[in-house]
Amino acid sequence: MNRINELFGIRYPIIQAGMIWASGWRLASAVSNAGGLGLIGAGSMYPPVLREHIQKAKQATDKPFGVNVPLLYPDIDQLINIILEEKVPVVFTSAGNPKTWTGTLKAAGVKVVHVVSSSLFAEKSEAAGVDAVVAEGFEAGGHNGREETTTMVLIPAVTAKVKIPVIAAGGIATGRGMLAAMALGAEGVQIGSRFVATPEASSHQNFKNAILDAREGDTALALKKLTPVRLIKNHFYDLVKAAEDSGADAAALKELLGRARAKTGMFEGNLSEGELEIGQVSALIDQIKPAADIVKEIWEEFEAARKQLMTY
Repeated sequence: MNRINELFGIRYPIIQAGMIWASGWRLASAVSNAGGLGLIGAGSMYPPVLREHIQKAKQATDKPFGVNVPLLYPDIDQLINIILEEKVPVVFTSAGNPKTWTGTLKAAGVKVVHVVSSSLFAEKSEAAGVDAVVAEGFEAGGHNGREETTTMVLIPAVTAKVKIPVIAAGGIATGRGMLAAMALGAEGVQIGSRFVATPEASSHQNFKNAILDAREGDTALALKKLTPVRLIKNHFYDLVKAAEDSGADAAALKELLGRARAKTGMFEGNLSEGELEIGQVSALIDQIKPAADIVKEIWEEFEAARKQLMTY
C-alpha cells in the first residue's frame, strides 16, 4: 500500500487516463471494478453528457472513480458544477492553471490531481494545493507538453522537486514499464493508449485497429503553435506537417484543424481525415483485451519483474 492507493482508496496504483472519445463510463467503471482508478474523459463531453456518464458510472461500480477535466474548455464552470453536484470523489485537471479550481474542488472534499509536463509546473501545482501530480512525458498521446521531456527524465526531475505523490504517464503500457516508472520515483502510473484498445473504450473500431497496426515512428507531435498533440501519421497529419514546414501561423493551423477533427478520427473512424491521438507506446499494443484483463496483466507482470530484479 502506497500513498496513491491510500489517496484514492484503490487496490492497484494504476490509473486509466481520461482520454477524449475513449473514456466513457463503461471504460472508467471497468477499470475501477478491476482495482485501478477509472477516469471519465470530460474533454469530449457537453455538460449534460458528462452528468449522464457520471450517473451511469455510479450504477456500474461501487469503487472510486474520477473525471478528467481539461481546463481550457469554455464551459468549464458548468462541468465543475456537475462534478460537485454529483459528488465525484476524484478530479484530474489538465491544460490550464491548477489555481483556478483546486480550492473549490478541495473545499468540497474532492481529491485533486493536476497533469504536468515539467518540474516547474509540478511545483506550481503543489503550491496550488493539489493532492498529487501526473508527470506526463513526451511519449504520451493526445495533448502534450511543449518541453518535449521524456518520461525517463521527467519522473526523477519532478520527484526531486515536490513532496506530494507523483504519478508517471507517457510510454507506459506494461508491468515492466510500470516498474521502471516506480524505480524512478513515481508512486503510481497513468495509462492511456493501452486502455483505448479495449472493448469498453468508446472509440471507433477503425481507430482501435489502427493502434494495433502502429509501429515505432508511426506517431508524431504536431500543432506545436496551438496545443501540441501526439497523433498517428495519416493524411491529416501530412497536411499539418506541410503547413508547419511552410511557416503557417497559429491562425492558419487553427483553420486547418477546423472543428471536430478528433471526433472525426477517433469516434467516427475516419482514419484519413481525422486526428488520431495516441502515444508512442501504441507500437507495443497488438491485441484488444477487456480492461479488467489489462489491469490484472499489468499488475502481475509488475510483480514478476520486481521479484526478478531482486535476484540480481
